[in-house]
Amino acid sequence: MLPVRGPRYASRVNFWAEIVGQTEAVQTLQRASEPGGSPAHAWLVTGPPGSGRSNIAFRFAAALIARDEADRDAVYEQVRARTHPDLGVLTTQKLLIDIKAAREIVTTAHYAPAEGRYRVIVIEDADRMPERTSNVLLKALEEPPERTIWVLCAPSEADLLPTIRSRARSLRLVTPGPADIAELLHARDGIDPAAAERAARLAQNHIGMARRLASDPDAMQRRDRTIAVALAIDTIGDAMAAAASLAGVAKADAEALTEQLDAQEREDAMRSLGLAPGAAIPPQMRAQMRALEEDQKRRATRSLRDGVDRILTDLLSLYRDVLLTALISVEQRQAASGETGGPAAHVELINREQEPRISELAEGWGASRALAAVGAVETARERLSRGITPGLVLEALFASVLLGGDPA
Repeated sequence: MLPVRGPRYASRVNFWAEIVGQTEAVQTLQRASEPGGSPAHAWLVTGPPGSGRSNIAFRFAAALIARDEADRDAVYEQVRARTHPDLGVLTTQKLLIDIKAAREIVTTAHYAPAEGRYRVIVIEDADRMPERTSNVLLKALEEPPERTIWVLCAPSEADLLPTIRSRARSLRLVTPGPADIAELLHARDGIDPAAAERAARLAQNHIGMARRLASDPDAMQRRDRTIAVALAIDTIGDAMAAAASLAGVAKADAEALTEQLDAQEREDAMRSLGLAPGAAIPPQMRAQMRALEEDQKRRATRSLRDGVDRILTDLLSLYRDVLLTALISVEQRQAASGETGGPAAHVELINREQEPRISELAEGWGASRALAAVGAVETARERLSRGITPGLVLEALFASVLLGGDPA
C-alpha cells in the first residue's frame, strides 16, 4: 500500500517539477533549503549544456530565500524576473566576466537579507571568469558573510580554479533523457507528444533548445535548413555556399533572440529613468542609454557566435548519425559473412527524418571519413572559441568535410 501523501508533500514536489532528470540533485537541494537547515555557504552546480544548471540554481535560490514552503512559488516568480531584493546575479554578454562586475557583486554579498532567510548570489557561466576575476571571488568565499550563499554554475569542476572548487559544495547534474524532456514539454507547455518527442530528440537533450524548437516554428525551420544545406554539399562551390547560407541562418537566429529582449530592456530602462516609451532622451540621461546600447551590441556579437555553435552542434549530430550508420553497416556485413557471432546493433538516429540520405552518405563515405567529419566539427568549435570569424570557421569546416580531412 502506498503511503498517504498530503499537501506538504505535493508542495515540495510541485516546486521542483520543472527540473527533469535530476532526482538526486533535487533531493540534495530540497534538504539543504529546508527551514532550520544549515546549507553550505557556496555551491558549484556543474553539468553539460542543456542539463538545466541555471534553472536549478534559481530554483534553489528561491527555496533558500523563502521563509517557508508556502512562500516559495511567489519568491521564485521574483527570482525568475531577477527582481527579488535578496538575489544577486553575475552574468555577462561578453566572452569573459570582467573584474569590475565581480567586485561590484562581491560588495553586495555583505548586505543583510531584506526579506528572506538568505541573500543568494548566482554566478552563471562561472567558467567565463579569468584568473584575476576568480581571485576577487575567492576572497569573498574565504570570508563568507553569515547569511549569504553563493551558487556558481559551470560545465565542469575543471573549469574553475582549484581554490574555488575546494570552497564550494559540488552538485553534479546529469544529462536528462529525451523522454523526460518530452514529458515536461507536454505537461508544462501543452506541446503535442509527437512534436515534443521530436524537439527533445533534435535538441539532443538540451532542455531550453527543446522548448524553443517545440514552440517556435521558425527555430525548427532554421534547424531543418541547417541539416538540408549540409546534406546537399557535393562540390567545393557547394561548401562555400553552404558556409555563407548557414552564417546567414545563425545571424537570423541571433537577431530573433535579441530583438525582443533589446526592446524590452530599452523600455525598462526608460521607465526606470522616468521616461515614457518613445520619448526623447534628455542629454543628462544619454550616457546611461549609450551604455545599454553597448551592452546590447556585445550581446548581439555573442549571440551570433552562440548561433554558430548551435549550428555546429546540429552538424555534429548529423555526422554522428552518418558515423554510427556506417559502423552498423560494417557489423551487418561481418555478421552476414559469419565473421561475428551475433546480429548487428540497432542505432537510434537523432536526425531520423533524414535516414535515407544519411544511409547514402554512410555507404559512400565509410566510417573513416565520417569520423573525420566529426573531428572537423570539433576543430571548428575550437576555432570559434578562439574568436575566428564565424564565416571562415564554417568555410573551413565544409571544405574539410568535403575533402575527407582538415584542409588547414
